[in-house]
Amino acid sequence: MHVRAKKHLGQHFLKDEEIALRITEALTHHGGYRDVLEVGPGTGALTKHLIARTDIDLIGIELDRESVAHLHATWPDLRVVQGDLLHMDLSRISQGRPMGVIGNFPYNISTQLVFKVLENRELIPEVVGMFQKEVADRLCAGPGSRTYGITSVLSQVWYHMEPLFIVEPDAFIPPPKVRSAVIRMRRNERTEPPCDEKLLFRVVKTAFGQRRKTLHNALKSFAPLAQGVPAEYARKRAEELSVDDFIALTLACGEDRMN
Repeated sequence: MHVRAKKHLGQHFLKDEEIALRITEALTHHGGYRDVLEVGPGTGALTKHLIARTDIDLIGIELDRESVAHLHATWPDLRVVQGDLLHMDLSRISQGRPMGVIGNFPYNISTQLVFKVLENRELIPEVVGMFQKEVADRLCAGPGSRTYGITSVLSQVWYHMEPLFIVEPDAFIPPPKVRSAVIRMRRNERTEPPCDEKLLFRVVKTAFGQRRKTLHNALKSFAPLAQGVPAEYARKRAEELSVDDFIALTLACGEDRMN
């Protein structure tokens, strides 16, 4: 059956078979998972390659009812959950087992999807996904980069971020107006929160909120640092700090509040 790409769902269906195969082959079983959650399978460009693999058990999450009907008609044995991933309890879907996540992610929810992964990091050791290139660049950026920002830091607290390859607009139906990129996220060695996570988010958000200013100026009205930004960071800008630096700065906030 024919599935129409719906603009309000951010759908751009991948038509390039070689790229679809390359995406599915990027799953490495990092963290020892067998279950794989495909987000937004749509017409099944990735699904056809994933379902042929004997080393994974595939589950599809699809919001579009027309796509769900197509997937059921094409692969009757495929487990497809109809609904919005952002509002799902992933622990119920995985039954507590680790799972990989893969997909040609809808661009209008891709950043929210990354935060959903971060919330469920103990269940998700690996993600392979297609993003708008600008978002992918931001997620993978390191200190000193113009694109390094809030999502870069918060993602890299818990995941190693790896850019894989770029995908041009003509690989999709309909073609998007932007280039795309596939990245891989793999859980790093951190098992415990290195600091107060809510406070870390506030520190990072506030620091990048005025990224052209030194941290002495950007954070001078930030209450948890009432005694001032530690000297080693005061003259730096947010984009110069590594993930470990932001963790240390957050820990300094905690110490400041205790004094």
